[in-house]
Amino acid sequence: MNLGEKNTIFKPLYSLKHSPIEAYFSKNSEDFVVREKALYEFSGTGEHLILHICKKDLSTSEAVSILSQMSGEKIKNFGYAGLKDKQGTTFQYISMPKKFKSFLNDFSHPKLKIVEIFTHHNKLKIGHLKGNSFFIRLKKVSPLNALKIKQAFTILENQGFANYFGYQRFGKFQDNYLEGLEILKGKKVKNPKLKNFFISAFQSELFNRYLSKRVELSHFAKDFSEKELARIYNLSKSEALFLKKQKHFFKLLKGDVLGHYPFGKCFICEDLETESQRFLKKDISVLGLLLGERAFKTTQGLAQNLEAEIFSPFNEFIPQMQGSRRFMWSYLEKSKMDYDEKKAHLCLEFFLQKGSYATTILEELLHQNFD
Repeated sequence: MNLGEKNTIFKPLYSLKHSPIEAYFSKNSEDFVVREKALYEFSGTGEHLILHICKKDLSTSEAVSILSQMSGEKIKNFGYAGLKDKQGTTFQYISMPKKFKSFLNDFSHPKLKIVEIFTHHNKLKIGHLKGNSFFIRLKKVSPLNALKIKQAFTILENQGFANYFGYQRFGKFQDNYLEGLEILKGKKVKNPKLKNFFISAFQSELFNRYLSKRVELSHFAKDFSEKELARIYNLSKSEALFLKKQKHFFKLLKGDVLGHYPFGKCFICEDLETESQRFLKKDISVLGLLLGERAFKTTQGLAQNLEAEIFSPFNEFIPQMQGSRRFMWSYLEKSKMDYDEKKAHLCLEFFLQKGSYATTILEELLHQNFD
């Protein structure tokens, strides 16, 4: 598979088919608010402080740098569960050694506030969060476009969404994955964090391309006849018929790697009819591949064949990556929408499990690119 030149940007397919909707979105502290939800309750004892911070127009690394400078503690001794957007108002948890608690008495910064302080027995690490709640205000929304957004939002609430990696993963020019490929081919990068970041962008690009292929298949299952599906994907008539019979938009395949949603052990889809019913109830979902040695492998069916189309050209690099699985299809939680016709403002609120991107939801709703 050709990953393309630097000036070629891959655009994943949308699951919804409406035309673009006009609305104005700006990532600023009034119109974009993110609240991190911790994975567990903090113990109240231990040698680590957990700072619940509110930052405005600061990246997570910039916030940690400020705390480091003002406390005198080294950056490496701070911990956090996830990286948050620089633009907007974001609430998240930061850990640091308890012995530096005294500096908090006089802490003051125009863009960084400490909302709460907890004590815990371990340092926070990447992934130690349940997910994030989002508030997004869209402006210049006409009544007609508000109705269109509401209809699209309702569909996503009911059927779920394609869990693409957001544009933030791929850099200003959307080509970080190419740098990752060069590193896998032997290019030297001294900074290990930077090296891992670029390789992760490469894995994410392949994930998005495979997920887009599966969204395409799901559209084909709706739009084409059994005979056409059988010819396109080399299926038997019964396999093509069951593909069309599945009630959910995103179609399951024999050989898919499934997992209990929102977390659980991986297993192979063998009984399509049973798993289709569980998928419809949102008990399970489908996991896509993040290429690497430790990734759970599929060994059968159309799922294996489609994965091979995307990933097999890069199998030689597998020993250089750990790999894993990530949900391809995810769900909005605690979602609501409010429209102020007088101001032409439309506000969206929803919760996403960790690793999902709010901008992916916006792009699906509006059919606009925010990169």
